[in-house]
Parts: sequence; C-alpha cells; structure tokens
Amino acid sequence: MYEVELKLRADHDELREVLADHGADHVDSRTQTDTYYNAPHREFAETDEALRIRYEQPADGESTTKLTYKGPLVEAESKTREEHETAVDNEQALTGILSGLGFEPAARVEKNREFYALDGYTISLDTVADLGEFVEIERATTEDEVEHVREGAVDLLSQLGLDPDEQIRTSYLGLLLQGT
Repeated sequence: MYEVELKLRADHDELREVLADHGADHVDSRTQTDTYYNAPHREFAETDEALRIRYEQPADGESTTKLTYKGPLVEAESKTREEHETAVDNEQALTGILSGLGFEPAARVEKNREFYALDGYTISLDTVADLGEFVEIERATTEDEVEHVREGAVDLLSQLGLDPDEQIRTSYLGLLLQGT
C-alpha cells in the first residue's frame, strides 16, 4: 500500500469554516503520541525510512496502539511512501521486542488531530506540540494510482483555498529535529 500525503501549515479556525462550506464530514478527533525508533543495522535518517509506535486516544472510545513502517519517499511532488501498519495488542511487549533487537527510541511527536472526509480523501487538522498547526490531505492507494491520487489531492488543496506550492515534504519528526 502507498500513502499519498500533502501537508502544509494552515490556520485551523479558517480551514474548519472552509471545510464546512465544502460539505466535509467531521469523522473523528484524537490525540496521538508517536515514538520513533532508530535501527541498529542502518540509519533511518539517511535511508528516509521510519519505524514508529503510535499510541492513539480518541475523544470518545478505546485507545489503540499501532506499529508502522514507512519507506522512503517515492516521488518529489508529495510525501508519498510505501507504508505498512498493524495493530498491537501489547505495547510493553512490543517495546521489549524492539529493544531486544537493538532498536532504540529516537524521538516522540505529540499531536492532536481532527479528521474530516471529503471527496474520498482524509483531511486532518494537526496541532503538533512545539510546531503549530498543519493540514494533511491523504489517501491510501496502489503504486499504479499514485500520480492520479496526488493530482486529486493538489486539486482539493486548491479548492480549499490552500496553495499546493507551500507543501512541506518533511515529516513532523524531521521538523522537530530541525527545530522548525
């Protein structure tokens, strides 16, 4: 599976109004705490990969934990990358397994997210600790459909009054590590 994602800074108050005007459905709100890991056998910062454990707490509902691998970016026009994710029943056991294999925690990213659905895309309004407000437009797809899905996301950004040329291809982790 590939995840096509476009991200940029955005004022959430203004964007909520625009999303309402376009008929977007508010799907969910949640807090996410991501712990990223370094690998003992290669430098993820150099290979542009990521391994994370995500702890999610919905506004109303049970918390979940997921393990995610993100491959390197596959194109210059977006943050598209191969992604594999699975639910985790026991976060403590998983951290023990990773530690036993030599994986070490590298950094944490904490964010509050509001999810909306519009035209087959997920739009998230992200408030990231120590970074500020962002919007992400994303959709999962196959390798063959990456370009088509990206073009649709660019069009959707424009419809929402956002400039696709202001896209940020750096992850929240990368932005935190850069101090921006």
